[in-house]
Amino acid sequence: MYGDDLTGYQIDDVPSVEIDTELQQVLLQNSADEEQITLMSEAVIAVDELDNETGMASKVAAHYDAGQLHRAFSVLLFNQENKLLLQKRASHKVTFPSVWANSCCSHPLYSESERDLTDAMGVKRAAIRKLQQELGIDPNSISTDDFHFITKMMYSARMNHEWIEREIDHILIIKADVELNINENEVSDVKWVSKEELESMLVSEDLSDGEIAPWFRCIASRIMTDEWWSIQGDLAEISKLKDDLIHDMGDVSHMLTYATGAGLSTSIMEVKPLVEKRISDSLCASKHSRLSDAMMHLIEGGGKRLRATLPWLVGKAVGDSHSGLLDIGAAIEIVHNFTLVHDDIMDDDDTRRGLNAVHIEYGLPTAINAGDAMLAIAFERLVGAKGLDHKDVGAMVNRLAWMVRRVSEGQQLDIEFEDRIAVSEEDYFEMIEGKTAVMFLTCAEVGSRMAGADDETIQCMADWGLAVGLCFQLMDDLIDVLSDSDTLGKPAGSDLAQGKRTLMVIHALAQSDSSELDNLKSVLGKGEDATQEEIDLGLLALNKIGSVDYAREKAEMYHSKAHACLDRLPDSPAILALRELTDYQLKRIS
Repeated sequence: MYGDDLTGYQIDDVPSVEIDTELQQVLLQNSADEEQITLMSEAVIAVDELDNETGMASKVAAHYDAGQLHRAFSVLLFNQENKLLLQKRASHKVTFPSVWANSCCSHPLYSESERDLTDAMGVKRAAIRKLQQELGIDPNSISTDDFHFITKMMYSARMNHEWIEREIDHILIIKADVELNINENEVSDVKWVSKEELESMLVSEDLSDGEIAPWFRCIASRIMTDEWWSIQGDLAEISKLKDDLIHDMGDVSHMLTYATGAGLSTSIMEVKPLVEKRISDSLCASKHSRLSDAMMHLIEGGGKRLRATLPWLVGKAVGDSHSGLLDIGAAIEIVHNFTLVHDDIMDDDDTRRGLNAVHIEYGLPTAINAGDAMLAIAFERLVGAKGLDHKDVGAMVNRLAWMVRRVSEGQQLDIEFEDRIAVSEEDYFEMIEGKTAVMFLTCAEVGSRMAGADDETIQCMADWGLAVGLCFQLMDDLIDVLSDSDTLGKPAGSDLAQGKRTLMVIHALAQSDSSELDNLKSVLGKGEDATQEEIDLGLLALNKIGSVDYAREKAEMYHSKAHACLDRLPDSPAILALRELTDYQLKRIS
């Protein structure tokens, strides 16, 4: 139902979205009653990072799993004694039960009247509706003229692996003496607090009466100033508080003591669309459509976006996350895809992620040109990253340039190894450190630095990224040997036929002569002339000689080193995703 007459609060009057069976079951499993389920079907306003509408979503869809960025409001209601009304959310609410929050916090709905941004009219109307529904405040006793829009903030706060708040919150203040008639389905308690009493709550370690909601803690400790208390009732002074900012709070899940994190897939999906928009905005800015299409070819083919989201995942685990981490992630992902375009040319691979390689789809000259352009665009995205101080730009550019150089050196070694018989383990690890691991190292190091971590933590995360990257490449080599062509998206054993000196090959070539070793040598580097039977015999030889087990043991060693780095970090909701990322490749063939 999409009625726009929201005078008074009647459930049947508000716009709603039909909740699918799966989400209904989720709500029932979370002990939601009929009223809560109905409320969770309300249609909220989905937005982008600039608070522009992108559509609508049910309240449950906006808060479940990865959630969806949406518009919200927070009311701070003061009485004539300059005390602020706080509410304690009911214990049976689906999200963030039993926490103390500001006077009223909810969402404008996807209706014409509540989508109106003129003088924040939509959120003011929504505030009147919810003040009546939650606190029983007579809508005739207050008006939209009594509310004053101050500012906005963007934040993410996860309660557990299922539920999350991801909002652009419009903050309203109002001074009025009101009569309360609490709706116990929504609110379990209220209290009026002075400035001093609120400050005591913010620093208190006694949580026996409930703790403070993360979004309200952001408002009270990061945005709200003494002036908010002292100028109540002075319209001229209140108007001076107003700004046009969207304060970026990042992920503040750690502000809730009982919060638990989500797994890797969900954590990536929280920000993957935001990073991908940055990537597409950058790569599609060219006025040459064929060049843009070539640059976007692999991006549009999908991808896990591990590197793109890694600065964010690390940043929120060790410091203060913010949207600049997504800019950095986008820059590194563009670099990564630039290397893939050129790798496919150098390796003469026709496919990538189940698609034609860029040089096959668009021709060799355009593919080379697209790769070159992507490298330049990555640095453009980097220097424009939000939260990057001008004094730090040079160091950040230098670090990313170092990463690109190390990747190129690693790739050059990989090329040369194909024509070298004698390649040592030391040579191999130097190669994969540059070709693969250094990008993970850089993501982790830069992410922790951008989040404000101390030097010891930054080094710890750099060590973690290096260990994860080395494990990742070792496992990638193993997957090429142990997976089928459909899983790989390219012919199984192609690395062997191309003569790539993986750790398995290096180990096997160092063993005593045998029929298995002869089978391996007969296919190694044979390229397109290798038959599938020869490739299969070569792969079997790696197993029989013990080279597969040897490489797996090395991968497990770096896997253990990476977890040891995470063991040094304070526990936080964000650690779970880093643990799963550490395990990611190992689990693919476990």
